[in-house]
Amino acid sequence: MDRWLHLEPPPHRDLCTDCGVSRSSEPKRCATACQFIAPDYPRLEHQVHGRTRRPHQADERFFGPYQTLYRAALKTPAPGAQWTGITTRIAEQLLELKMVDAVLTMAPDEQDSWRPVPVLVTDPKDMARCRGMRMGYAPLLALLAPALARGFKRLAVIGIPCQIYALRSLERELGLEKLYVIGTPCSDNTTTERFHEFLKLLTDRPEHITYLEFCADYHVEMRFVDGQKKRIPFLMLPLSKLPADFFPLTCRTCVDYTNVLSDITVGYMGGEGEQWLVVRNDTGAELLGLLGDEIRLAAPGSAGKRQGPVKGFMKNTERAAGGLPLRSMPNWLRPIVGWLMPKVGPRGLEFARARVEMKALETVIHLQREEPRRMKSMIPEHIWALVAPYGLKRPGQ
Repeated sequence: MDRWLHLEPPPHRDLCTDCGVSRSSEPKRCATACQFIAPDYPRLEHQVHGRTRRPHQADERFFGPYQTLYRAALKTPAPGAQWTGITTRIAEQLLELKMVDAVLTMAPDEQDSWRPVPVLVTDPKDMARCRGMRMGYAPLLALLAPALARGFKRLAVIGIPCQIYALRSLERELGLEKLYVIGTPCSDNTTTERFHEFLKLLTDRPEHITYLEFCADYHVEMRFVDGQKKRIPFLMLPLSKLPADFFPLTCRTCVDYTNVLSDITVGYMGGEGEQWLVVRNDTGAELLGLLGDEIRLAAPGSAGKRQGPVKGFMKNTERAAGGLPLRSMPNWLRPIVGWLMPKVGPRGLEFARARVEMKALETVIHLQREEPRRMKSMIPEHIWALVAPYGLKRPGQ
């Protein structure tokens, strides 16, 4: 397993999540490859999927181009997996069947298990070390050049949306024979150091946490080294205690929560307690097919109504963007609402639609407040379509 060993600070880039392009031998490629400069999703969607999203077809206006949506779980969960191990198992199969020369993904830092470190995996047994969530930025794409230098022509990449956007922007100049892209949804990333601050607010023994997951039932689940589990309703999270810059502007203005340029997206949002798979093209279908009868598939459900929670989120976001404190719910009411939300709030695909709309609203509100000159270049058309029902319009309209 090759690791990224040189972690000097990257060259300064405004609105940068350190995908790795700025650390390459051609850092000026950031100008055309970066999601946060002038994203061109229609062009790249057509390049990757052969077409752009169809706004009036099913849920593509929310989730991007896709062929099929599934609720899924491995029949035999992998030990130590964040969910059941679908992403890891697909990558293992690609290596076991020699369909790729290497998998480019993240592994935990040797000194800090929460810190992501880019790795090139060539042995399928090493994929087990890459299981689970990491929190923070890591220059994944900086390992593209070492991979090419070693003669690797068939790669699989597992990444978050800002990494995958840059990868797809550069794909045609890489000269690869084959590229498989497994995407995970992403929202509200922060630095690893800041994430440790958050963990300290959740428990008096943060160093014992081995697992943390934001679940679609409105709870955060934590697991500890002694096997204990703790679940906290979203409404009980100490978000008001976080500093204003805890989530950087990049993550508050992300326009691609569902990783639309991947071949297959594996995430939690529409899974109702299991994983949610978005098979986007024939390559994604091929990747899912590698699991055969190891995986259990079902149609995703959908329940509840999203408009109320989304409007509430919008009001709080407007207050936060204006420097005002978040509206606080009385402490006595929080457990009651926390108990009700999994039962009456948006669930399944409706929960996924709600999260996508929330991210779209957040993008417009924060850019309007902090970087209005960037709105024209940074906000693609599909975001304006998502926020229009909530009364937000592009400048000049």
